[in-house]
Amino acid sequence: MITGAGTGFGFEAAMRLAEKGFDVIAAVEIYAQVQTLKRQAADRGVPLQVEKLDVTNDGDRRKALAWDVEILVNNAGVGEGGSVVDVPAANIRNEWEVNITGPLLLTQGIAKQMVTRGAGRIVWVSSREGLNVNPFTGIYAASKHAVEAIAETMKLELQEFGIEVATVNPGPFLTGFNDRMFQTYESWEDDPEQRLFDYSKLAFPRAQFDPEPVYATLTAVAAGEVDAYRNLEPKSMIEETKSLIEAPWGKKTTDGLGTRPDQIQHSYDMEPETPVADQ
Repeated sequence: MITGAGTGFGFEAAMRLAEKGFDVIAAVEIYAQVQTLKRQAADRGVPLQVEKLDVTNDGDRRKALAWDVEILVNNAGVGEGGSVVDVPAANIRNEWEVNITGPLLLTQGIAKQMVTRGAGRIVWVSSREGLNVNPFTGIYAASKHAVEAIAETMKLELQEFGIEVATVNPGPFLTGFNDRMFQTYESWEDDPEQRLFDYSKLAFPRAQFDPEPVYATLTAVAAGEVDAYRNLEPKSMIEETKSLIEAPWGKKTTDGLGTRPDQIQHSYDMEPETPVADQ
């Protein structure tokens, strides 16, 4: 079962796993996506069991326990853009519910079924931002840091029961997800005059890659063709990611006071949906 299968990484992984012969349950957030995904699967010539599953809905989570899930791909998620001192409370809580609490509660029930069976595989679609941070995506990054903690702990706690656990960590890929994060401010219920930043002037601060490597890696990890616990794409960013994990040990509280960091200036300079030039 793949959650959040209506779009993006989840959609393509569902299609490719079905093409490989897996019995795929493609879970989507709302009923309006069900028939659309069924038609898309028919056009692709693959069988999909399409189900409505909002991970934040307790009834939907209980319903999923009847589906005898052997491989769970926790892909459903949302991205909330904005400074950590600007994002309203309701948006913060929604980020936690969709990206952390809902998927974890879903996984609890399914994992116990896997334990009874003595086998299973759980794949958490995390993010490079579960390992690093960038300006204006801190609330999203915080949710993915939580996912990293949950997944790594789950790996320790479930291995004696024969359950595999892995993460897939996409970096900046051009699926529309990153750019949508920088539009969420348009629906905030707050006082714009109290915001620290004018978000109409900002864009996602990095050039973005073609998503094919994530499609391939997510499909392979879910299928059990790759046994690495952590799977970051693009691989060209692995060393940068590792160095940024180490960087806070050398930082000082007084570094750069009174100046704008380059990462923030990039958000002013970038155009939305900027692709990586040399891919």
